[in-house]
Amino acid sequence: MKDIDWNLIKSFVAVAETGSLSAAARKLSASQPTLGRHIGELEQALDVTLFRRGRQGHELTEAGALLYERGQAVAEQATAFSLLALGSVEAIEGTVRIAASEVVAAFVLPEILARLGQEEPGIEIEVAASNQVENLLRRDADIAIRMVRPVQNELVARKVTDIALCACAATRYIERRGRPETVADVVNHDIVGFDRDDSIIRGFAAAGVTLERSAFRFRCDNQIVHWQAVRAGNGIGFTQRPLVDREPLVEPLLPDLELPSLPVWLAMHRDVRGSLRIRRVVDFLHEALKRYSAG
Repeated sequence: MKDIDWNLIKSFVAVAETGSLSAAARKLSASQPTLGRHIGELEQALDVTLFRRGRQGHELTEAGALLYERGQAVAEQATAFSLLALGSVEAIEGTVRIAASEVVAAFVLPEILARLGQEEPGIEIEVAASNQVENLLRRDADIAIRMVRPVQNELVARKVTDIALCACAATRYIERRGRPETVADVVNHDIVGFDRDDSIIRGFAAAGVTLERSAFRFRCDNQIVHWQAVRAGNGIGFTQRPLVDREPLVEPLLPDLELPSLPVWLAMHRDVRGSLRIRRVVDFLHEALKRYSAG
């Protein structure tokens, strides 16, 4: 048997992890037919059936599960090789991929990255906007802006700041419904809340106010939609105070309400610390996010 192309193994591992060709294609930024062809070529080269195909996607066979463990080891070694190579790059140019939450990616990063582009025109930026924790160990991103402290030993984490949270509502809503004076008053107002996420309900409970999901007249777990709903006057919501301060259509409410702050961490894999372009972006983000938090 000839040496197996690494790309076939990479496609196999991605399909095994995601359970479908379409999800693996999105993960690898490849086409679904290409991944299907890779799986077929690998099965032919190994003379084994790796997956059981069905309506629920691709499920590993017994032989496939055994080879998946080996494939993961190969993938980790390839990733380590890539990270070490990236860490040795000296030029301040090239691509840097940043993972950030939906709100930070949509409303905070664009202005920051515009300034970075003026100072470092050789750096190209990719933004992965998701509230899921991106896996820096597998190079899903070079840098992650996280609201929890990373705990993996392979990662280098740097605390940036704490962002204040606040209750808020559009001026048009306040003019129509009045301004609540206490947390208890909020239950008599329209509330913009989450759908399946119960963090706001738990927050009210901690303040001694019992709320049901039905108390939220507008519900959505997507935080960009949540913020836009507040801006449009759908009711009272909760978000980052610097975001409210920058929006002329929205006002902060309940100044005495104590809400937990949102910690901000910058994380990267320790093997890329030597990359000048990644260090440059990390340092730039650190200072820019501190200024954003300060208002």
